[in-house]
Amino acid sequence: MTFEEVKKVTEILLEFLPNTLKLFAWTIVLSIPVGVLVTMLKKCRFKPISWLTNLYILVMRGTPLMLQIIAIYYAVPLVIASAAKQGKTGGIYDVLTNIKNNENYMFIALVTAFVLNYAAYFAEIFRGGIEAIPKGQYEAALMVGITKMQTFFRIILPQVTKRVIPATSNEVIVLVKDTSLANVIAFAEITMKAKQQMNLYSSITPLFIAGAFYFVLNAIVTVAFAVIEKKFDYYK
Repeated sequence: MTFEEVKKVTEILLEFLPNTLKLFAWTIVLSIPVGVLVTMLKKCRFKPISWLTNLYILVMRGTPLMLQIIAIYYAVPLVIASAAKQGKTGGIYDVLTNIKNNENYMFIALVTAFVLNYAAYFAEIFRGGIEAIPKGQYEAALMVGITKMQTFFRIILPQVTKRVIPATSNEVIVLVKDTSLANVIAFAEITMKAKQQMNLYSSITPLFIAGAFYFVLNAIVTVAFAVIEKKFDYYK
């Protein structure tokens, strides 16, 4: 490829980079709080809830994210087709039809799949961080008259945050790369566009350019987490 062709491909990938970043951002913003909720449900003393939570985590971690994306993306159309075949209209049928016809449906399906998948991983990371804190700290805090709420937010949470940062950073780095799986349902992100340009120019150079984009994004993520981890250095 000539320099001008490489420049043109780079500009095309830059044009669709916001789609990749948007998917990444929404996944992070939603999957972390959902992961915290899943952690709480897993530790619930009501066994049926704990069992269902364990099953959810097992399914999400035990099946490929690509299959989950495909399943969720086609779930609504299949339900609509099934309802139409049985002659059912109105109510939930109309709601599902409106969702399917929405131009943002593809993105919503992607975010749903990514959030459900990554929340399961984050839940296990957070659970491990909480269980790594010695129970003696809870007892000591209680002895000096600190409430359970104060104990959690002032003593336990900062230590848990320190412990889970390395594992969380690994998951976030993986997430940056996993956004490329969105092309399986033809979502316009940089990997899909790189494949199109590769076919257009009969060259693998566009894939290397896309790889450079992911490398830069992960370098930024790595630096960001290094700064965050340094701020928690006083927790040994």
